[in-house]
Order: sequence, then structure tokens, then C-alpha cells
Amino acid sequence: MQTSEQSQQLMVQNSGSLSFNSNLSREDEEMSRSALSTFRAKEEEIERKRMEVRDKVQAQLGRVEEETKRLATIREELEALADPMRKDVALVRKKIDAVNKELKPLGHTCQKKEKEYKDALEAFNEKNKEKVQLITKLMELVSESEKMRLKKLEELSKNIDSIH
Repeated sequence: MQTSEQSQQLMVQNSGSLSFNSNLSREDEEMSRSALSTFRAKEEEIERKRMEVRDKVQAQLGRVEEETKRLATIREELEALADPMRKDVALVRKKIDAVNKELKPLGHTCQKKEKEYKDALEAFNEKNKEKVQLITKLMELVSESEKMRLKKLEELSKNIDSIH
């Protein structure tokens, strides 16, 4: 191929000199024109193929740009999906922390009130027990008093009966 190109270049150079040299034959001139037209045809074919390749590259670049845009859109959608979840999770965690801070003193208050309740219940039960003991003692005293009064009444009744 290199020798073909070299011969074509020589012909092109010769064709340039042909215009100056009128001694060349018609055959040489015809050969020069043929070589020149072959060269032009090859150049046109190369240019056409170059344009085809350029068009293919442009088409590929267009597709690459479209895919790049599509991927960027997908990435944005993914980030948009992840972002609200993170915000929601962070918001819920903050609320949980706030509730925990409120629960802590309430827990202490509950423990304090529960202790007070137990102490009050214990005091109540002790007083109730004391009351039951006092009622029992009162019942015993009342019962004993009734027995003594009945005994006295019987004695008085006997005394009255004995007087008659």
C-alpha cells in the first residue's frame, strides 16, 4: 500500500510538472489524470468514511449524554428517597430523647409518691390494727360491764324478792 501511495504522490507531482512540460505525451497525461481521479476518489471515500465514523461517534456521545442524564436522575431520586428517611429518623430520635428527658423526673416523682403511698398505707394499716384492738377491748369492757350490771340487777332483784 505504501508503494501505491508513493507512486500516486509521484504522479501528482508529475501532473503538476506536466502543465509546465509540454513534451509529455497524451498517454502520460491520461495516466496522470487517471491517477489524480483515483486519488480524489480515494480521498472522497476516506472523507466519507471519516464522516461516517464521526457521525457514529456523535451518536454514541449523544447516547452517552442521555444515559448520563438518566443516571443522574436516578441518583437524585435515590438521594431523595434516602434523605427524607434520615430526616424522619432523626426527628423521631429527637422526640424520643425529649420524651426520655420528661420521663426521668416523672419516674422519680412516681417512685417518691409510691414510697409515700406505701408509708401512708403502712400507717393506715397500723392505725386500723390499733382501732381493731381498741374495738376488741371496748367489746370486752362492754361485755364485762353488761355482765356486772346483770349480776348487780340479779342481786338487787334477789334482795327485792327477799324483802317480800
